[in-house]
Amino acid sequence: MDYSNESLDRMKKIQALKDAWVIVYANHYHGKQDIADIITQEKQVKDIDLLMEWGVIGEFQTAGRMILSRWMGKLLFAKIRDKSSDIQVCFMKDQVVFNPGVSWTPGLNTLTIEGEEKSAFKIAEKFCQIGDYIWVKGDLFYTKHGELTIFVKEFQILSKSLRPLPEKFHGVHDQETIYRQRYLDLIMNDESYKRFQLRSKFVKALRDFYDKSEFIEIETPVLWNAASGAAAAPFITHHNDFDEDFFLRISPETALKKATVGRFERVVEFTRNFRNEGSDPSHMQEFSAIEHYACWWNYEDNMKFTEDMFDYIFNTIPELSREVLVKDKTGAEKKVHFQTPWARIDYIAGVKEKSGIDVSLYGPEDEVKLRNEIKKAGYSWEGIEKQVTATMIDYLYKKVLRPGITGPAFVCNYPKTMQPLARQNDINPDIVEQWQLVINWWEVIKAYSELVDPKLQRENFEAQWDALAKWDEEATSSDDDFVLAMEYGMAPQSGWGMGIERILALLTGQDNLRDMILFPLMKSDSNEEKSSKKTQLAVTLLNKESRLEKWQELNTIAHLSASFAAREGRKLFELEHTSTADGVSLPMNIQHAIMIKQAHTNGELQKLYDIAKKGWLEVVPFTREMLETSDDRLVHQNTGDKNISQIEYLWILIFGDKKHVEKLTKEYSLYS
Repeated sequence: MDYSNESLDRMKKIQALKDAWVIVYANHYHGKQDIADIITQEKQVKDIDLLMEWGVIGEFQTAGRMILSRWMGKLLFAKIRDKSSDIQVCFMKDQVVFNPGVSWTPGLNTLTIEGEEKSAFKIAEKFCQIGDYIWVKGDLFYTKHGELTIFVKEFQILSKSLRPLPEKFHGVHDQETIYRQRYLDLIMNDESYKRFQLRSKFVKALRDFYDKSEFIEIETPVLWNAASGAAAAPFITHHNDFDEDFFLRISPETALKKATVGRFERVVEFTRNFRNEGSDPSHMQEFSAIEHYACWWNYEDNMKFTEDMFDYIFNTIPELSREVLVKDKTGAEKKVHFQTPWARIDYIAGVKEKSGIDVSLYGPEDEVKLRNEIKKAGYSWEGIEKQVTATMIDYLYKKVLRPGITGPAFVCNYPKTMQPLARQNDINPDIVEQWQLVINWWEVIKAYSELVDPKLQRENFEAQWDALAKWDEEATSSDDDFVLAMEYGMAPQSGWGMGIERILALLTGQDNLRDMILFPLMKSDSNEEKSSKKTQLAVTLLNKESRLEKWQELNTIAHLSASFAAREGRKLFELEHTSTADGVSLPMNIQHAIMIKQAHTNGELQKLYDIAKKGWLEVVPFTREMLETSDDRLVHQNTGDKNISQIEYLWILIFGDKKHVEKLTKEYSLYS
């Protein structure tokens, strides 16, 4: 890491304090009063002249981070900040003592530092710096400018800062720094700190509301065998112990519904979802959401529930206003009034009223007819010639109906063509029982009357397999375990989902969802090349004790290399193909270097194998059982007859972070 001259100077000060037996980094501090509570104690404020005459008692004590400091002759003024507020503190020469943090040492008037006796006031002046955490004890008074201040009787350094904070009056305004170093944003920008406090209050209010509404909060897995729950591209990870790929949760939908099969009638989860899609200010690949399912409800019941929820939130959190300026995607602001009840807008009727086109009349086979009707009505857009029916209906809705919705409004009764997997209406099978809450262009909440017919659900999953076969990355994969649960009987129910960051961004006037995520995922900011060849290393080690013949050693290396490539796959390629001057394409080999080293004994390899596994490195062994036969079943059988201590490792391959692999294998010589 790079350090500025100021940081280097701070390091010297820290060492000087340590050499003087000062505890620079305390292990605790008890008895702290919140600064906000101290500020309310106006009756305890004392006259400065009386404090000078009778001395400081020390009625108040608190701790916080020093964010300002200025020296005025015999006085040193500083401002400290804790979780609740800021307050000014005043150190006066010959009126303050220093607590070095050692329990058996009382407050000191002087202390020898670097061979020089320094007064407590001088320690405050020279060794307490902006960014440090300090503890102070003293009494309240008003300065001649009317600022409430703690007259410090005693102080202690609780934690020294190596790096200076950004300038107080400029704060942190660089967006990249705000997202990468959110802690600096929280220290310097009070608006950001209060925004994340509000987020916490919002989530707590929701939990309280669900509790009052007799929902039970449950937790479902993050790792799934199937990429189901919503139409989105999944993140994939590998489970080393199971040697199987798993999907990070797209949505907890199927797991929550399975819980309703198991007797729970109202379930909710505050979830983290992962969708491997593009990111922009209104979409994040990892986000927080709430999803619930209520037996015996339909989608209309969830409308009333949503209105009651927001009434409760606004009544519970006074910082939130029912009238909010909300920007649409173009940046145009409208004032949104959240007073309930909210409007109900019929999707099909609304589009017909605005365009004259009844979209419920068009199925997947009618795309040419619909395209002609849209153009005849005077509408068109880029790409319309290649769009299927459902996409054209969606584009028409977004062009003629959604821009005019200020909301909040429930847009409901979608045409079946738009949502082929949703439950159809019993009276009108051309529409599905679904709504979305729209707020000035933004779609914030979705709810459905859920499909509980296992036969139809299986057919829908099969239809999605057809979409997957056509390389639709966002198609939902089949979930046989979910259908199995449905076959035991699933109660009629309604499901509901809301993204926490999106609704909070709208309620607090934020343009980017990252402003509602404390530590948003960012690309690495390093300028160094990040290819696996630069950052990762593969090392194989031969067990010399095994005394293999040369052909056996070469055969083993080949097997290990193949196994390594199969496990790591395409991520080892920087280029998958090259081409000749005359345009002939040639597939690239894996150009990743593999170092070949040797160990003296089987025990050394066993120890290396265990350490590497515990260090989250990839480890591939080649054992005596694997050499003796190419029949996987025999290898499995022969290995199962032995304890791990009886296994003879002929070679192992270790792959992972370069510096860790190098450190682990540096004492071993190259193969010869």
